[in-house]
Amino acid sequence: MSSVLRPVPRADGPSPAGTYRPVSSHLAIAPPVSVVIPAMNEAENLPYVFKTLPDWIHEVVLVDGNSTDATVEVARELWPQVKVVEQRGKGKGDALITGFGECTGDIIVMVDADGSADGQEIVSYVSALVSGADFAKGSRFANGGGTDDMTFIRKLGNRALCAVVNRKFGARYTDLCYGYNAFWRHCLDKIDLDCTGFEVETLMNIRVVKAGLKVQEIPSHEYLRIHGVSNLRAVRDGLRVLRVILAERSNRRALRSRAHSPVLSTARGKAS
Repeated sequence: MSSVLRPVPRADGPSPAGTYRPVSSHLAIAPPVSVVIPAMNEAENLPYVFKTLPDWIHEVVLVDGNSTDATVEVARELWPQVKVVEQRGKGKGDALITGFGECTGDIIVMVDADGSADGQEIVSYVSALVSGADFAKGSRFANGGGTDDMTFIRKLGNRALCAVVNRKFGARYTDLCYGYNAFWRHCLDKIDLDCTGFEVETLMNIRVVKAGLKVQEIPSHEYLRIHGVSNLRAVRDGLRVLRVILAERSNRRALRSRAHSPVLSTARGKAS
């Protein structure tokens, strides 16, 4: 996917006439950007989320997980052009996969609906992508990042799981279980997401490495959830993440074994 990185034209100079979207005082982009927000009963938090979203994004796709509050109404009031999609399954992974399928932009950004992410950081993610990265991965532990919303136990678990992924898959991540990411839409064809829960972020991080995609970490600050209680459960979801890691490792070994099996070698010999 080609992209163009150009200075924003001065007011007295020639205008791109809609071809480029001004992102900052020194950057304009051509690719349209879609923001996917999975939400369930987040009516109180959405005003904070939408307030930080830049006005140059192409579309907002809100995936509603059968909310019983005014989530959908608030979203439409805050962003009249919002595309609301009803989630038929359950879980964050299912919601994100549903939202990805509805995006029309060339770049897709994942943003949580609890107010913990700053939409103004999107420019950093997009800048990384148009500069050559395939996947821009948010990190709370890269230089310049931070978190107000992780207990010591969660930090320890995240660090341990991250170390396992780095060792087993040759990654160099500083953060593993974080939901603020961005990528070119064509990457979806290479990572083939197939999980429903919070472990979806880990699955994405592993499969982009296995697919040989270029990853750039983006320092990001995670704020406290503003209203309500998270559905995340450290032990339960940590075990689900571990199962994903083990399953992906097993799949990798199986593929490697098949690639070196005598049957495949014979078949290749006959084909040639």
